[in-house]
Amino acid sequence: MRLDKYLKISRLIKRRTVAKEAASKDKVLVNNKLAKPSTTIYTNDLITLYLGLKIITIKVTSLTPIKDDLMYELIKEEKRIEQVSPL
Repeated sequence: MRLDKYLKISRLIKRRTVAKEAASKDKVLVNNKLAKPSTTIYTNDLITLYLGLKIITIKVTSLTPIKDDLMYELIKEEKRIEQVSPL
């Protein structure tokens, strides 16, 4: 399954066009490598998303949507701290 489609179907990102844009702007890693929207996703892949000030790492557990069940396991969620230069 394509990365942009997986991000939309798994409900990590609400719209496929937004998922495609995020991957195009180097904000998505698959197995610690920069990913394009067309990157093929497999079960047990690690996906890291850089969304705003959050960094989310998930493990793909399923490629088919199951009602009321997640298609991924949350590995790590952290907040990026932006450095503010002193005046």
